[in-house]
Amino acid sequence: MKRSELAEYIKETIVDVLSEAEGTEEEIVKTKELTKAVQDLQKAKEEAGLAEDIDDEDTAAQQATVDTKDSVSVISRKLQDTTKEMKTTVNKWKQAEGEEKERLLARLKDLTKIKKELEGLL
Repeated sequence: MKRSELAEYIKETIVDVLSEAEGTEEEIVKTKELTKAVQDLQKAKEEAGLAEDIDDEDTAAQQATVDTKDSVSVISRKLQDTTKEMKTTVNKWKQAEGEEKERLLARLKDLTKIKKELEGLL
């Protein structure tokens, strides 16, 4: 391969690589725009009171199924998780109003029952 052919090959390779990089920059910009839109949507949901609690019922069902054959460490961990969830629910309850406050109060009562059951097993 001659020197001029090599130089031409290198130029073509550089142009190809740079053109691919420009495409990825456009994708990065689009991704950033989409991320910002999703964050704005999440903020709007929270402001409107449409923020969903993440699987509160599923968590309660898992915690309610305490097996008496579980080890002390497993029961202890479940008790810590329940206590932590109670604290976050209380904080939400303090800020809530109306129906949501009633729902959170019912959830706290359920968590209290679970906590007492776990304490009884220890």
